[in-house]
Amino acid sequence: MTQDQWADIRQRLLKTVGQNNYTTWIDPIVPGAVKDGIATLHVPTNFFGNYVSQNYSDLILHEMKAEGLEASRLNYMLQTQSVEPKAPATRQTAAATKPARADLSSTAPLDQRFTFDNFVVGKPNELAHAAARRVAEGGPVTFNPLFLYGGVGLGKTHLMHAIARELAERKPEMNVLYLSAEQFMYRFVQALRERKMMDFKELFRSVDVLMVDDVQFIAGKDSTQEEFFHTFNALVDQNKQIIISADRAPTDIKDLEERVQSRLQCGLVVDLHPTDYELRLGILQSKLEMQQKTYPGLEVQDNVLEFLAHRITSNVRVLEGALTRLFAFASLVGREIDMDLTQDCLADVLRSSERKITVEEIQRKVSEHYNIRLSDMIGPKRLRSYARPRQVAMYLSKQLTTRSLPEIGRRFGGRDHTTVMHGVRRIEELKQSDSQIAEDVELLGRALKS
Repeated sequence: MTQDQWADIRQRLLKTVGQNNYTTWIDPIVPGAVKDGIATLHVPTNFFGNYVSQNYSDLILHEMKAEGLEASRLNYMLQTQSVEPKAPATRQTAAATKPARADLSSTAPLDQRFTFDNFVVGKPNELAHAAARRVAEGGPVTFNPLFLYGGVGLGKTHLMHAIARELAERKPEMNVLYLSAEQFMYRFVQALRERKMMDFKELFRSVDVLMVDDVQFIAGKDSTQEEFFHTFNALVDQNKQIIISADRAPTDIKDLEERVQSRLQCGLVVDLHPTDYELRLGILQSKLEMQQKTYPGLEVQDNVLEFLAHRITSNVRVLEGALTRLFAFASLVGREIDMDLTQDCLADVLRSSERKITVEEIQRKVSEHYNIRLSDMIGPKRLRSYARPRQVAMYLSKQLTTRSLPEIGRRFGGRDHTTVMHGVRRIEELKQSDSQIAEDVELLGRALKS
């Protein structure tokens, strides 16, 4: 079977099975020879081969015949193994040649845009970037797992994709598996249903690097957590690298088993903080170069990028989307990108991106101002050097956010709402009698609102 023939078959399969099924189950297949009516297809795992055999064999054969290939049966091969259609895998003496790169064939699709080269580094994400770079070198495992967490659009998935791509280039002999927690659960349930748990365990416990995105998805799903826990332990025992991402810290993921939380915290846990103005401006300047290649000759006034960096603070995706929209709109109407066009084109985005201050942002700013660790300010210590900044942060949280007193208390180490109320009243009193406290509160409030 030629590459051109397989390319035509794949295109027709894409239209039939849809993008998601195609990406997961068709794209990883590598075509082999067609001989004596048997077409050989190379697949990444036994589990994968069995699934495709049971769900897509008839369709693939139909498309092969439409392409003029005389195939009446499919033979799925995995290195030294093969599986016959609708039957368990059996050993073969013939072997498919292992590809000369890291085995990314079983992974979720990697976005071509997400590389280390185009990841803009600033103070809020520099530790996460440095840690990601370290594990992407593929050297000795120094922290396991690497756990990256942060809100939407702060760069977690970008770093995960960059790590997987870098490992593929640096260490082609390594078996790298990257997928979302949802895909992990789907494969687990599928294996249970089809009684293929040994294939499932073989796939996940034979990797050199396991990368799981959005691990908060498995919270509350007891059986999946159980299997994830055992997979995690097996890989750690073999000194294999694990990289995890989530939208919050392990201890903040509700319904996640305590033993799983404990395991996730045993390596390096890194928070990607919300972007600051300098980082947002740097991201816009980086994306500006790309847009100007797409729309050559289209000018942008100097103050537009500064305006967007100040106004759109929610996440990087919204920021990048706004710039893309601006260039497309300006190109269509034939105008320069100035402030008038920006405000007309992005009126809805600017309205929805009004500055929203979070309790977490207040906590970080206050701990930096008083030069104490964030963990000490939130923690149980009652020393005055921690208690007073804690009360200032509670006061600012009450003044600058819409959070209720119980919600604020939960974000300060699970404290009762009466503790928050006392802290707010104490700072209100001190503002009248202590000029230093009054100055601190005023200064911090201005900094948070800017």
